[in-house]
Amino acid sequence: MSTELSKIVTGVWNWGNLSTQEINSLIHQSIDAGITSFDHADIYGGYTIESKFGEAVKLSPEVKAKMQVITKCGIKLTTDNRPSHSIKSYDSSKKHIIASAENSLKELHIDVIDYLLIHRPDPLLNPTEVVDAFQTLKDQGKVKAFGVSNFLPHQVNALNKFTPLSINQIEISPLQTNALFDGSLDNCIEHGIKPMAWSPLGNGKIFSGESDHNIYLRKVIQEVGVKYGLAIDQTIFAWHLTHPAGITPVLGTTKGSRIKTAAEVLSTKLEREDWFRILEASLGHEVP
Repeated sequence: MSTELSKIVTGVWNWGNLSTQEINSLIHQSIDAGITSFDHADIYGGYTIESKFGEAVKLSPEVKAKMQVITKCGIKLTTDNRPSHSIKSYDSSKKHIIASAENSLKELHIDVIDYLLIHRPDPLLNPTEVVDAFQTLKDQGKVKAFGVSNFLPHQVNALNKFTPLSINQIEISPLQTNALFDGSLDNCIEHGIKPMAWSPLGNGKIFSGESDHNIYLRKVIQEVGVKYGLAIDQTIFAWHLTHPAGITPVLGTTKGSRIKTAAEVLSTKLEREDWFRILEASLGHEVP
């Protein structure tokens, strides 16, 4: 199993209402399309989707050798599935990280996690304890590499000083461009960290938002897409893929057809001025 991520990743956070057979079909359709990486978190579906995915993997155990699995831990939700959690909180303790990873392995029915991420910055995060957990899991052959999610550059640096991080998963879309300017992507380039973009389509608001800004942004994206023969979502994924940091969009779809069309732009990059047309429409003004 390779730890190299596909250029686009299939996210499963929205798969909670799918059957085992439907999930199995989406896994195969994604892999067949060249999107071989799957993004999880222990909390998705109220701590249920890892198990659902694992049941689908049991139907086709051969897929384990063809895919890369990312999962996240560190958020503790209050839910019937975790009655011991009395308040929503973060937990980056060694005990919690190891227990979460081991539970994810069991639920997913896989032999090793390719990437384990700390899901949110924890105000009580102790780098030494996190590194100890990471090293234990790596030495035991349970996790290959590690990363973070939603960390700002200074938070990445504080942990990366103690252990090499491979991924920072952050929100990036034409409706959320902070990472382009707050140093997040520069930090990824500096340290050789892969930026993964969650909600790359703005949680669907690019398609449905009816504000003047959204309507104009959608119009510009459509115009750029016509030049390349791309639909709106494909154009946005190409916009991500064009960035030199190697932004990896995380799909949020439950439809195999959308996975297939996303895969059609794996090698597509926009010309520089087209990329800036989308950025300008996103900002609502020309760049300084």
